[in-house]
Amino acid sequence: MAANTIDAKMLAKMFLAGAKNLENKKEWINELNVFPVPDGDTGTNMTLTIMSAAKDVAAMDARNDVDMMSLAKAISSGSLRGARGNSGVILSQLFRGFCKAIRDYETIDIPLLATAAERAVETAYKAVMKPKEGTILTVAKGASLKARELADAGETDMEKYISEILSHADYVLSQTPEMLPVLKQAGVVDSGGQGLMQVLKGAYEAFLGKTVDFKLESTAVTAGAPFAASNASAQAEADIKFGYCTEFIIMLTKTFNIKQEMDFKAYLESIGDSIVVVADDDVVKVHVHTNDPGLAIQKALKYGALSNMKIDNMRLEHQEKVIKMSQKAEEEAADRVAAPVSQPAAEKKEVGFIAVSVGEGINAIMKDLGIDYIIEGGQTMNPSTEDVLTAIEQVNAETVFVLPNNKNIILAANQAKYMTEDKRIIVIPTKTIAQGITAVINYVPDMSAEENEAAMTEAIGMVKTGEVTYAVRDTIIDDYEIKQGDYMGIDDGGIKAVGQAIESVTLNMIEKMMDEDQELISIYYGQETTEEDAVALKEKVEEKYPSCDVELQYGGQPIYYYIVSVE
Repeated sequence: MAANTIDAKMLAKMFLAGAKNLENKKEWINELNVFPVPDGDTGTNMTLTIMSAAKDVAAMDARNDVDMMSLAKAISSGSLRGARGNSGVILSQLFRGFCKAIRDYETIDIPLLATAAERAVETAYKAVMKPKEGTILTVAKGASLKARELADAGETDMEKYISEILSHADYVLSQTPEMLPVLKQAGVVDSGGQGLMQVLKGAYEAFLGKTVDFKLESTAVTAGAPFAASNASAQAEADIKFGYCTEFIIMLTKTFNIKQEMDFKAYLESIGDSIVVVADDDVVKVHVHTNDPGLAIQKALKYGALSNMKIDNMRLEHQEKVIKMSQKAEEEAADRVAAPVSQPAAEKKEVGFIAVSVGEGINAIMKDLGIDYIIEGGQTMNPSTEDVLTAIEQVNAETVFVLPNNKNIILAANQAKYMTEDKRIIVIPTKTIAQGITAVINYVPDMSAEENEAAMTEAIGMVKTGEVTYAVRDTIIDDYEIKQGDYMGIDDGGIKAVGQAIESVTLNMIEKMMDEDQELISIYYGQETTEEDAVALKEKVEEKYPSCDVELQYGGQPIYYYIVSVE
């Protein structure tokens, strides 16, 4: 029979079980994303967030030296720094509030658990500028309200208490489509709320004493990280699920577009993990952990010849790598204690700029506009709070402007801002690459930081952005019936065009973005779009809107054939 209090040892096991359950369900949660674009990432973002803390908690649990204060610090700090995307940041704030409430106690009873749940929700709501109901926040609040209701009613059975909270939270999750019409039309519940439920359900399983595999696996590569081998091979005290670290380069002789890249990644995911596929012109770098390297090689040969092949038996190398990486981690930790902030050698200046960007062309544009540090990432991989903090550390300036350039990165940028003490950080809430470009163009050196913040924020409000991509599944949204493989034009307000041809979808999207006040149309074409097609599109746009200036630039962005801004 389960105990009626939770000590630090049990809480650590519950947290790890919740993390593991979320990791196991992440792809299912990704599928709940309303928009059927090839970058649905709620499950991945939440998993990366919780795993950032789970690594430290697993180490503590293995050493058997868990106490409530150190556990609370590991969960709070790890998730805060690893937070990615809106859902990940909100999850980290829920953990932060919860941990503040329980850190000074040796055990958690029902009244304290109710208080911690309330503190978690309060902290998370404060972190979001405009909280929206029908989301993970609503599910968390529903669980908190039920926790308080049962505690005030005198419930003393912890097992029954948690069970009833989960049942009510599941009901609240089922009602999210009634709160957000877009969920109802798509026929899904909120993905962030579902992610939270998987964490809570996994934790409850551990509380009940059910056997849970606590071994943690690497989920993804950090945004902006270079192509590297053995991303998951340093999991101390873990059995290796896939034994061969397999790397090679495909010298392309066949077409390898976005759809084929996604299909290839999906195949690799079916035979292994720790997957990295980096397409660069006529070569593709591949890294996968698998038990059958031959299968990966056979699949890759369909696209071209192979070179730089390397296959390592990780089970044989595991112990040596664990020892070496443990020693390295200790050395790095000591270095961080000795020098917590490593400033670059460049001469310090008054103002610096950081931008999130992806695509060779867009990166070059950002650099030309004076951006000091580019964080690689965006839709396909939301940078973490840690990534933003690292960028801030590298920009040697008293005031640093941060341009997230994606609505799902703004919260992480703001979280980094509040965690920075030695510099003034100003986050301009840019939701698109086009807004980021407009923001930095409107920066005036002779104005104060406050004046520039106001001017840049006002300027981005005048920019409308549209993006053209393809659908990864069938769905109905914004009254459009969408089939897998259809092209979609999506602007700030939702889906604006659907069809079988990229050019016509783009033109239809632009038409719905235009009004009589627009003077400039900027088109950035992606890595899957030829210059010839982009020029042909530009000519048609110029013909249709003769009173507007039309600019065409190579963006090189993945996933999106065109990014279009009108202002």
